[in-house]
Amino acid sequence: MLEADGLAAFRGERLVFSGLSFRVAGGGALLLTGPNGSGKSTLLRLIAGLVRAEAGRLVWQGQDALADLSEHAARVAYLGHLDAVKPGLTVAENLGVWGRRGAIAGALAAVGLTPLADLPAKMLSAGQRRRLALARLALRPAPVWLLDEPTLGLDAASVERFGVMLAAHRATGGVVLAATHLPLPLPDAAELALV
Repeated sequence: MLEADGLAAFRGERLVFSGLSFRVAGGGALLLTGPNGSGKSTLLRLIAGLVRAEAGRLVWQGQDALADLSEHAARVAYLGHLDAVKPGLTVAENLGVWGRRGAIAGALAAVGLTPLADLPAKMLSAGQRRRLALARLALRPAPVWLLDEPTLGLDAASVERFGVMLAAHRATGGVVLAATHLPLPLPDAAELALV
């Protein structure tokens, strides 16, 4: 279970949010919604341990989640706005640091990139780069997925494949927190509207 109690965060000199609380049980999902600048990305970065909380507490399984940042990093997979794809490497080589050859093949299949495995990543479209970034989720056994606009640039078939990945993660007790302006394939997800 992931739980926040009274979180507050600044971006620069501006208080982005305060008094923010939520709870997501294993297998659950929380959609972060709200206008641009409302703090969705900041909240995801705080949960990932990349931004310091000014107030409040983040709890994982009853313990302070951020007390040991290296331990926390092992339980979190964070997908930000940037795809973090190295253009000089092939599609498969971009995943090499995250998994072994057999696992990489499965991850590429999950996002429909198997035919492009040997293509240099610089040749990918924006949607294909996003799918490659999503493939890393399949290689990371992290129980908490933090996703910032995960379907940006994806076509309908790719969103459907992503929905299968999300369902499989949740079926094993995984937690999903996703910032979005668009509908996501996350049935029964709770919603936290930031303003």
